[in-house]
Amino acid sequence: MDKSVTVKNITFREGQTLICVPLVGKSLPELQQRAQDLVNAGADIIEWRVDHFADFANTAQVMQALQAIHPRLAQIPLIFTFRSKKEGGENELSDDAYFALNRLAVSSGMVDIIDVELFNDEQRIREIVDAAHAADVNVIMSSHDFVKTPAKEDIIHRLCRMQELGADLPKIAVMPQCAEDVLRLLDATLTMKKQYATRPIITMSMGKTGGISRVTGKLFGSAMTFASAGQVSAPGQIEIGKLREMMSMLS
Repeated sequence: MDKSVTVKNITFREGQTLICVPLVGKSLPELQQRAQDLVNAGADIIEWRVDHFADFANTAQVMQALQAIHPRLAQIPLIFTFRSKKEGGENELSDDAYFALNRLAVSSGMVDIIDVELFNDEQRIREIVDAAHAADVNVIMSSHDFVKTPAKEDIIHRLCRMQELGADLPKIAVMPQCAEDVLRLLDATLTMKKQYATRPIITMSMGKTGGISRVTGKLFGSAMTFASAGQVSAPGQIEIGKLREMMSMLS
């Protein structure tokens, strides 16, 4: 079975870890400058964190920002992400507004991947996944725990559930309280890859304690990791140049 997922000029696959860098900005001029900076930094993928944008609730302003960002990215794929507060985001939208915003992004023709959070209404998740696939947009389905690291079985269950709901790229990020928590995340990733995964998966342990998980994806099975280029969107992100060097040492 071919487990790879191709988006523009990159392919998510086992044995390779791509580097995504967050695009974070409150204003349109800031986003335009940051987008160019991330292209120059050599990101494989760019994730626009829409929840950081000051006008996130104004769909016309969000679309205007997309129109300004999109041409600056050349062939670099763009992930459209509104991270809810319950999953560690900066702002909040109602469920109706959250799914409407993602539908607008899907229909815009300017995003390559949307991020849909697992802990939402199942019917709405299936509908947005179907809409995305009909528009040739891929779906990262995500789950974040900023407090703890769940049991290995729970981590695997969430990733498998994402597959069942149609995610192209299941993703989970957890917070370790000790070194054993990091080992649990890595063990779950490896087990998922070997026994259950039907597509590439994305996993990480956050914070300084979990930093090793951002470097060893190629060994344990995570197809993408997140780096920083001046700004971070989650604790523990490593500067992109340092991360590439560390990953190269392990390859």
